[in-house]
This record gives sequence, structure tokens and C-alpha cells, in this order.
Amino acid sequence: MIFFTSDTHFGHANIIKYCSRPFSSVKEMDETIIANWNAIVAPGDLVYHLGDFALASAGYTESILKRLNGQIHLCRGSHDKSALFPQCRKHFASVRTYQTVKRGGHYIFLSHCIHKVWHKSHHGSWHLFGHSHGGMDEYAASEGKLLDVGVDSHNFTPLTLEQIEEIMNERPLNFNDLNKRKGN
Repeated sequence: MIFFTSDTHFGHANIIKYCSRPFSSVKEMDETIIANWNAIVAPGDLVYHLGDFALASAGYTESILKRLNGQIHLCRGSHDKSALFPQCRKHFASVRTYQTVKRGGHYIFLSHCIHKVWHKSHHGSWHLFGHSHGGMDEYAASEGKLLDVGVDSHNFTPLTLEQIEEIMNERPLNFNDLNKRKGN
């Protein structure tokens, strides 16, 4: 299976306060996210993590990585310094700033931050992002095939490609989609 997520912020105490996360401690937050992740992600599954994996020491970050199922592809976020240390980086299948993948017949642009236009947006591609901790959900829902896959918007659990497809089927065409000009 294929999963997408973002903004786990493992080890980051202040994110609980900043985002009003329903946890009393970093330990509770991290253990909940790990349990939710491993409940649905199998060891051979693909996981695209769109940044802000952890804000912690390299040692703590590596200890989390060793516990998570799946082959994790990371799009770097604004708080991914520890993830880039060699002892952590080796646990990721890839590390990029952004990327476009074709999954389930859809081109999907992956980036930590939201974009107004993106690769193939004029041809109906999707854009998955994080960073906004749910703050862009209303905008994204009305603007086109955009979705914040961050844990704050999805019960601290990764989304499957099928779940994302259901959401995107309800979204309008991208504002610059050439199909709008054709009347489709």
C-alpha cells in the first residue's frame, strides 16, 4: 500500500501547545503517532512523509525511525535537521526537497509547503503538502486538487492513496486546469 503524511514533529514539545494537540507530553504524542502509523502501515509499504518528521536529536530521531513500518520517502520540511544526519538519513528510502510521483494513475506533486501552481497542475495533477497544520484545509478544499496530509488534519494517522483519491474526487479542478477551458 501507499501512504502519505506530514508534520509528525517527533520529539517536539512545543508543537503540542502551538497546534493545540491533545497530548499531555511528547512521549504520549510520539507513542500515539507511532501506534497509529504501525497499525496501518506494513513493513513493505511505501510512505511519503512531507516534512517536519522530527525536531529532536539525531539519536532520538533514529530511535523513532527504527520503530516505524514502511519504506519512508522524505520531502524535507523546515524542521528536518536531525533527519539529515547520516545515522538517520540511512533509514529513509529517499530524501528530497520535493518530488512528483505517479501513483494510482495520478501525477502527485509532493512538497512540504503549499503551492498555488505545481508540476502538471494545468493537467489535473494533485498537490499534497504539510506545514500548515490544518490552517489551509478550507482554502485547499475550494482551490482544486490540493490536500494537507499533515497529522493535525487526519487524526495523527497517515492517509492511504485510496483515502486521498476519495477526497480528490470531491474537489474542483485546479484553477489553471486546461480541462476548464475545454468545458470538461
